[in-house]
Amino acid sequence: MSTCAVLSFRLGGTDGVSIVADTWINALHRAGFDVRTVAGDGNADILLPDLAIGRWPDGTLGLHGPEAATEADIAQICEIVSAALADCDLVVVENLGSIPMNLPAAIAVARAREGRPTIWHHHDPAWQRDRYAGVIELPPREAVPSGQWRHVTINELTRQQFLDRGFTATTILNGFDVHAELGDRESERHRLGFGVEELVLVHPVRAIERKNVPLAIDIAQQLGATYWITGPAEEGYTDTLESLLESARSAGLNVGHEPSTSLADMYAASDVVVFPSTWEGFGNPPIDAAIHRRPAIVGHYRVAEELRALGFMWFDTDNLDALKTWISAPDESLLDHNFEVVSSFLSLEVMQSALTDLLDEAGWLP
Repeated sequence: MSTCAVLSFRLGGTDGVSIVADTWINALHRAGFDVRTVAGDGNADILLPDLAIGRWPDGTLGLHGPEAATEADIAQICEIVSAALADCDLVVVENLGSIPMNLPAAIAVARAREGRPTIWHHHDPAWQRDRYAGVIELPPREAVPSGQWRHVTINELTRQQFLDRGFTATTILNGFDVHAELGDRESERHRLGFGVEELVLVHPVRAIERKNVPLAIDIAQQLGATYWITGPAEEGYTDTLESLLESARSAGLNVGHEPSTSLADMYAASDVVVFPSTWEGFGNPPIDAAIHRRPAIVGHYRVAEELRALGFMWFDTDNLDALKTWISAPDESLLDHNFEVVSSFLSLEVMQSALTDLLDEAGWLP
């Protein structure tokens, strides 16, 4: 049986990259691969700490600064990675070659995979974040083009940006399980202390600046709803989040900051999904909301407009009147419509077909 490794900074978590990686792992199994997971952190078959986010003291631009990784460090990582992948027919690199959260590891993996079948799966490349504007090492480019690498983006905006930089890429939109079972609303609301008639806005994100927590809180206040954020603070946002939530509580807003029992239970326990991000490489929660039959209020980040063009009927962060009307008299046809859009364009079956076509074109199917 052919072996494929899926490699990233971290796997098996609740972040968007890990969730999408899981759908690819399942798709690769269905395509006939024996799949191995390799990561710096989280849940993986092989853990290589040198791949983890923040492994090097400077944290971002890993080759700069007095305590940064040296060429000897990179060579050692390359040897470790090569050994872990020695018997693999194909490797899928999930975002580690896209964003410089461990640049030495990205360079090492690229060297280890030179001339070998590799899919670089890009969720949010460096140039899409201002703080990484100076990074020129990513995405990796083959030193001697061999035709053994494929770059895959999760949206058309990023594919065009790759093309502008001299890279050929294929877009494969994220896939979602449209057959997912619905969660237990009553039990989850009881666990969280939500009242039967309490209006709950869930913000299913890690708390970082681009998730726009202040606007999400403001929307909850305008709707007279409970604000529930499910993810931890990351990227130095802890103090900011605590201050925002404390101010909201002082203003009389009911606030919850706690993970859900499961994804299905989270959507079941909520009434509206709030997602006012200023930037996302994709944005899974509004899609999950459609599957779990919840309305979503979505910001105008660039990829959201690409998704809206598929036909989603999302409420606007700039005009809450339409959402207030819907809440007062829910129209099930909106939920039916959004579910049909996911089924038509973003199902696991659609993603599987696109990935299989890519593997077939490259000659990598088992």
